[in-house]
Formats: sequence, structure tokens, C-alpha cells
Amino acid sequence: MYRYDEFDAAFVRDRVAQFSAQVQRRLAGALTEDEFKPLRLQNGVYLQLHAYMLRIAIPYGTLSARQLRQLALIGERFDRSYGHFTTRQNLQFNWIQLKDVPEILSLLADVEMHAIQTSGNCIRNVTADQFAGVAADEIEDPRPVAELIRQWSTAHPEFSFLPRKFKIAVTGAAEDRAAVAVHDIGLRIVRHPETGETGYAVLVGGGLGRTPMVGKWVRDFLPKPHLLAYLEALMRVYNAEGRRDNKYKARVKILVHEIGIEAFRARVEAEFAQLDPQRIQADAAEVARIERYFAPPAYQVLPDNPPAFLRARAANPEFDRWVAQNGFPHKVPGYQAVTLSLKGIGEAPGDISSAGMRLVADLAERHSQGEIRVTHAQNLVLPDVRQDELFDLWQALAAGGLATANAGLITDIIACPGLDYCALATARSIPIAQALATRFAAPARQQEIGPLAIKISGCINACGHHHVGHIGILGLEKRGEESYQITLGGDAGNASTIGEILGPGLGADEVPDAIERLVAVYLAHRQPGELFVDSVRRLGIQPFKTAFNAEIRHDAA
Repeated sequence: MYRYDEFDAAFVRDRVAQFSAQVQRRLAGALTEDEFKPLRLQNGVYLQLHAYMLRIAIPYGTLSARQLRQLALIGERFDRSYGHFTTRQNLQFNWIQLKDVPEILSLLADVEMHAIQTSGNCIRNVTADQFAGVAADEIEDPRPVAELIRQWSTAHPEFSFLPRKFKIAVTGAAEDRAAVAVHDIGLRIVRHPETGETGYAVLVGGGLGRTPMVGKWVRDFLPKPHLLAYLEALMRVYNAEGRRDNKYKARVKILVHEIGIEAFRARVEAEFAQLDPQRIQADAAEVARIERYFAPPAYQVLPDNPPAFLRARAANPEFDRWVAQNGFPHKVPGYQAVTLSLKGIGEAPGDISSAGMRLVADLAERHSQGEIRVTHAQNLVLPDVRQDELFDLWQALAAGGLATANAGLITDIIACPGLDYCALATARSIPIAQALATRFAAPARQQEIGPLAIKISGCINACGHHHVGHIGILGLEKRGEESYQITLGGDAGNASTIGEILGPGLGADEVPDAIERLVAVYLAHRQPGELFVDSVRRLGIQPFKTAFNAEIRHDAA
């Protein structure tokens, strides 16, 4: 994991002191809310429906056990003893008092954490593959470059007041687990087809929200030493030409759409040609320093699938199901990465108690080199578990209520906080997720259905990524009531696709039955081994639309 150097530590402490003074001015009435708002947003403080919310950055989703324990402490002392992990690999506390924010930020700084640029019109938290560094399909660990981008973008003098918020994701694997195509900039580490040199394929103009779009290729191959200069050129074009008259049309995806990718690429390349990459790019010593922090741990030489591990699987069906569903192949023999589902049946997706955080921190130290990952699907990952320790880990997780074996299944639902918390929301998300998880709770039923991504947003801003759900659910307000619009066929992976709307909005009580009908079509028509989203692509949307609309009440339209 990356460790702060003297500059990092001083910068964060200075920022805590600066914002603490601004908080005191606001509390004393020396700043109005309009004056305070841009200051609090760039320090991760939102004003929600019932209280302030603090969004804490977890760069590229990597946490230490020490940091997770500190988050548990903050949750107990200043919130309601829980936190909420988000689709940007951040953590939110939803019940913060403004007077406590300075102390919270100081506690975060004690463990090399902060809330800088987790909101506002700036470059937000850089996200990455949750299995970075351990995935067998990985060309290169994306976390060092994500850290480089974090350092370059933090308090960047040109890009702190952009037309709109800006999001970057990086992956180094053949399979896109970071949803790079639906970010303002997506980076894929690739090999040059002729030289074998590693560099970056660059996508631009992806994003969800009011106008969902899949990113377009702006560079098929960018040499590694040119990355920061190229990002600088791209950001300058957006900062100069992105719209500021209408926040709904201010994202870079709208600029790319309006002028076309060829014209956008030409502008970026012209700006890039005028820059001096040597002045912008970090020197080789700094890059090497960052990379050393992400060197693989000292793995032991172990056999794959040791006999005791296989015996435990054979003797314990629940453990076997958990390994099969939540396990992820590790590139080192004898090890496994495992997903800790924060989607227990009937729970709020992404929530974990302070007690749960402490348990995970303890288990990470005992079984996973002290490291935890946060996924954009609102779960946690222990990346480096010995297979011969998996049974002990599972028993401890089960005792703490964190051994739900549903990673990637129909109950592993992404959901934003919705109208239960968010001032922007137009409908609730959490109760819909809970109702669906309860409907499909039976393990055998989930296994029969197989991988199926349901994603729920409580408003058009799409924090729940509903556009790229295999089944997406968008909560809206219609004639004073909550109405839920269903989309089908979205995908956030290599074949990124925006889902199609199936029909009129539904009342909350109609949603589980409607999803049941969609699943029934899949089960009736799938081919052997065919996943839900692949059946949708093969069959087309019409069979599902017919079933979906079959029993909708006319007054829900």
C-alpha cells in the first residue's frame, strides 16, 4: 500500500487546518451557506436530508486494517456506528454534525486518509479494479498509476473548478472490473501489439446520470511516460470548452457528443503537441518510489487446493458455496482473493457496522497481509488469503454476519442511499433492494439464476449505476408518488452497454413481481451455460418487454 511521505502528511494537515477554520467561520455566522457550500464540497461535506454527510476518499479502493479501525472509531464516536461504501470506492458517514468535522478530519489524517476532492467540480477519487495486483488476467497492477494520477490531480491549480465533476478509472486486466467505459476518462493498461511495451488505451466521454453514454477511444496506445501530459491536454480542452451555462450539459461526455470524437481528439492532440511532457511527468525516481509501495508481499510457496481445504469444502456445503461464489482466483498458487458481501438479505447495500469494520480489520491482519479492498459494487475484498486458512476465515465471518455467499448473484444489489438520506433523490432505493433480496433469498434459487446484476438509483444522477445493470431500476417522483422505471440489458464490463427502458413506471410494490417475470423469461429460454445478460443480447428485448408489461396496473403509467 502507498504510504504518505512528508509532503503528503504536511499537505493533508494543512488542508485540515484550513477547512477547520472555514467550519468555525460558518458556525459563527461569518460565512453564509452559499459562501460555505463550495468550500465544504471540496472537502467532502454534503448537506443531506437529515444531517451532514461526510464522504471519505479511499484511493483506488485500497484500505489498511489500521485505517478501517479508524473508520470504525469515527462511526461510533460521531455517527450511528456504521458507514456506507459507495460505487466510487469511498465511504460515507450519513449522520455527521458540522461541529465535529474538524476532529474527524484530524483523525483521518492520523491514518493517512482525507476527504479532499470527494465532491465538487474537480477530479474525484480515482478508482481501480478491486483485484488489482492479484488477478491472473492482469497485465500490470493499475494502483501505482492510479496513485500517480491522485497526486497529479489533487489541488491541481487548473482543474479545481471544472465545468462539472470529473471521474477517472483505471484497470490493468483483460476483464474490465472497474467500469472504465462509463467514466469521464477510462484507462486500460495494454501491450503494444508490435513492441510488447506497456502503455494505456484511453477512453473519454463515458458517464451515467441524466444522459448516459459509453466512452469512446481517444488513443489506442499512449506510451507510459506521456500519461500525465496527455491527461493535462485532455483536461485543458474540457476545461476550456465544457459548458458552464447548464450543469446538465457540462460533463465532458456532452462536449465529446456535440463536437464528435474526431474533433475532440484533434483538439487534445494539438494541445498535447504544445506541452512539454518532461515538465509535467513525474521523474523516474518518484515513479519508482510509488511502485515500491505496491510490490507484491512475500508469498509462501504453497500447493494449490491443499487436502485440508478440499476436505473442509466437502464436509461443509455452506463453506463450499461461499468459496465457489465469493472466491476469486489468485495469480499465486495456494492463495485466493475473497469478496466479503455487504449485501446480507434484508440489509442496506454497502452498509457495515463499526463492529463489522473492526472484525474485517482483525481478519485482514490475520489472513490477508493487513489489506482490504473496496469494490465499486459496494462490497469488500480480502485479496491475499491462503487457501488453507479460508475455512477459519469463513467461520469468523459467519459468526459476524459477513459470510453471505452471493457475490455477483441476484441479491448482490447495488443501491444508492436514495430518498432515505439524499437531498437530491426522488425515490427510495434501499427498501426496493431489500424487497428484491428477500424475494430471491433462497440460495438454491440464486444459484439457479446465476450471475445477474441489479442496480438501483434513487434519482436521475445514477449513483447506483442503474443504466449499466443487467436489470436497472430508477426511482422517480411522478404525481407526488414514487415510480420505478426498469431498464434491461445494461453492462459495465468489456461489452459496456446502456440498458433499454422496458415500459411505464411501477409502484414500489410492483417491482418484485416485475423482476420475477423477467427472470422467468430468462429461465425459460436460456441456452445451456448462458448468463442472463447474454440471453438478453441473443433474444432481444421484446420477449422480456412483453412479460414485463403483462400485469402492470394502468394507473402506474
